[in-house]
Amino acid sequence: MKTIATSILAACLLATPALAGGDTLLIRLNADIRSLDPGTNRDGNTDIVQTHLFEGLVAFKEDATIGPLLAKSVEVSPDGLTYTFPLREDVKFSNGAPLTSDDVLFAWKRYTDPATGWRCLTEVDGRGAVKVTGVTAPDAHTVVFTLEKPSALFLGTLARPDCGGTGIYHRSSLGPDGQWQEPVATGPFKLGEWKRGQYIDLLRNDSYAALPGKPDGLTGNKTVEVPKVRFLIIPDEATAKAALQTGDIDLNYDVESADVADYQANPDLVTDTAPTMNISDFLFQTKDPLLSDVRIRKAFLLSLDMVELVGQVTNGQSEPNNSPIPPPSAYYKAAQGVVVQRNLDEAKRLLAEAGYNGQPIKMITNKRFAPMFDQAILAQAMAQEAGLNIELDVIDWATQQDRYLAGTYQIMSHGFSARLDPSLSFEMFSGDKTKQPRKVWDNPEAAKLLAASMATTDTAKRQELLDQLEALYRQDVAMITLYSGVRTGAARANVVGYKGWALGSPRAWGVSFKP
Repeated sequence: MKTIATSILAACLLATPALAGGDTLLIRLNADIRSLDPGTNRDGNTDIVQTHLFEGLVAFKEDATIGPLLAKSVEVSPDGLTYTFPLREDVKFSNGAPLTSDDVLFAWKRYTDPATGWRCLTEVDGRGAVKVTGVTAPDAHTVVFTLEKPSALFLGTLARPDCGGTGIYHRSSLGPDGQWQEPVATGPFKLGEWKRGQYIDLLRNDSYAALPGKPDGLTGNKTVEVPKVRFLIIPDEATAKAALQTGDIDLNYDVESADVADYQANPDLVTDTAPTMNISDFLFQTKDPLLSDVRIRKAFLLSLDMVELVGQVTNGQSEPNNSPIPPPSAYYKAAQGVVVQRNLDEAKRLLAEAGYNGQPIKMITNKRFAPMFDQAILAQAMAQEAGLNIELDVIDWATQQDRYLAGTYQIMSHGFSARLDPSLSFEMFSGDKTKQPRKVWDNPEAAKLLAASMATTDTAKRQELLDQLEALYRQDVAMITLYSGVRTGAARANVVGYKGWALGSPRAWGVSFKP
């Protein structure tokens, strides 16, 4: 009996029997998108499709720094309060209309209208780290943003894919009633057809003006090489694997690590592995009577063989990383690259000094995410060699999330999704536990350093502050970072130009087929 996923795949392929063969690039998505209204009703798959349709003033580069996109440049006033964006004059929407500063103002007004439901409104209205106090257009090709106070996070917020990249769209994207209708934007693709639950077809935007030079993250040269891209919805991993092997799809951009060896052994396929910005970790409840003693936390850290643990958990796909800042970041330097070496003798000495007598310490984990479970099993065994009595408490993921938010655990096997700004890599777990119980690292000195790193836009000064944060983080051991993830994609051997990158999302521009 065919599975539902297999039946859907067959129906999608039969609907357009001539898709394969060089005209259409077929990319697998594991679930349907939620919306084509940027930055509103979204998830990861929605962001993927929208980055092909929408462009903003700036975007993330390959190393997760920010570069111009619709703007020719970014000019920042000496006091850090005024950002001037001269617009590129060659840009057109997919309907042929030229981009002007009025379009930017129109989109910004709608983004910041609470009725729109833009998920990043709180990031720019003063409730978060940024407060935009004004947006003006001195002429048809210049836009000026003013801020209440300097912020290193402003440009990154505009660029965030989960914010829709603050993409600029034409007024005709809205219907006569002012409601979202369909995207008319400046991206390299335009919408063809969205057949819910089956596929999303994107067509090459013939009005697109690509930047010169090479591709660079979500900016740079985004020239489209194929007339059409179809994002095909295949929820089941085994079905997707079979479809790739038989040539019914061209690319599965995120394959399971257990399948990588099979893909690599197939001469009809090629694989591409790239480091990403997410991290896997162990969290400590530092207010726990036992774990409030940093010597016990450090003993646990020193009991871990990082190379062995990470190699086992990731099937050799990742390398150890003990910094909250992931290796693809431009701010990952020498201080971040130090890997903690196992030292059982020192671990035992610290435990004896702390008066630890084998009291059980519970570690929460789950089986929904295999790496979290596997790293807990391995750490339990390694810690036992140092004399730590770790007991595993395997619970369902929803309960683990509740416990995380409430801070009700001793140790938790855990992972954080990508934070694209280095300050946010620390902010995600740092803060006052009395106000936010989910926070792990409650250190006033760290809070001051973090606030300073969010305010300065001077790269060298920011690196200095982040290095100080790194040293303090490793001293306090409120959390242990184990590794940053990788994402492996597999494509048919006739696919040319596909490359993974730090954000982990597929990019269909620059991709073609061998003749």
